[in-house]
Amino acid sequence: MTLDPPITITELLTQLERQTLGVALAINQVIIPKNQWDSYLINDQDTILVFQAIAGG
Repeated sequence: MTLDPPITITELLTQLERQTLGVALAINQVIIPKNQWDSYLINDQDTILVFQAIAGG
């Protein structure tokens, strides 16, 4: 996927139409706390991993 930086994590998830409930996100193998998503800027060549919590039993 190609993005036009700068873009925040919140903006990215909005573009991807992803809900944030139960989601964790790592940039360059570092988990970014949800309270930083509105201000954390994604840079060119960053590796982004989105994790969705799944209930199991």
